[in-house]
Amino acid sequence: MRPKSNDTFLIGLMIGATVPVIGYWGIEIIFDTLTSAGLMDEVTLSTSGRRAKTLALLAICCNLLPAQLANNKRYINILRGVVFATLIYTAFWFVYFYLGISF
Repeated sequence: MRPKSNDTFLIGLMIGATVPVIGYWGIEIIFDTLTSAGLMDEVTLSTSGRRAKTLALLAICCNLLPAQLANNKRYINILRGVVFATLIYTAFWFVYFYLGISF
């Protein structure tokens, strides 16, 4: 089988690194909109850590979409790049939030 010209690990890594950042931004806008509309409680000091954890985890989960699309199109190298970036983000999330090591 002939490899596809745009099926590269680097493209997958760029997609996997960019999508969670855009996802974090979009989810934060949704949370702020719901808070200003009164549909969601405003963040207090004790729950701000939990909200940041949730936002970061949901942003990481945004990589499921490009990973599934790459899998359906059989772009294996792009899928590898997206999964690698997701693993890096997940390791950072685990170290930062679960172990409490701040950088």
